[in-house]
Amino acid sequence: MAIEEPSYSVVSRNDSIEIREYQPYVVVETYVEAGFESAGNEGFRRLFRYITGANAGGEEISMTAPVAQQAGTEIAMTAPVGQLRDSGGHWVSFMVPSQYSFATAPRPTEPRVRLRQVPAQLVAAVRYSGFWSERRFAQEKGRLEAFMSEAGLEAAGEPQIARYDAPYVPPFMRRNEILIPLAAGSDTE
Repeated sequence: MAIEEPSYSVVSRNDSIEIREYQPYVVVETYVEAGFESAGNEGFRRLFRYITGANAGGEEISMTAPVAQQAGTEIAMTAPVGQLRDSGGHWVSFMVPSQYSFATAPRPTEPRVRLRQVPAQLVAAVRYSGFWSERRFAQEKGRLEAFMSEAGLEAAGEPQIARYDAPYVPPFMRRNEILIPLAAGSDTE
């Protein structure tokens, strides 16, 4: 059985880099005050509890992909969900299955977990396999930012890491992505 992912269409492609147009979707997210790698583990555990019944209806919710992580402070975010590093911590999220809207998704019972509507957006994405390390994140982010600079694309938010596979999947088989939202009016042709 396939795991649901956010819906998008590819606007353009250049090797492993794509410009994507995402449809709106809902995420369940949590803020974790920890470093890059620790935040992903703690955030995943909190969100896993939500999808296995720690919500107002006690409802089990299907797993989706990716697990996303983005650095940030504990305020409302306008960038897509993902992972980044800063001095404060990281937002970690799962997409809520598309059968739910923001209004119908089960409300989290854990105070550190919340729902958020992600609007339609244009995103630059680079796909890679391998480890979920901070070093690899920086390397792939640099590659994507260089492409954007060369193409004249302007970022509209912070980069994030999206992890699509379970930890037991061998690193060479893992699907990872760095996603950067693009400013309105970015020339993607």
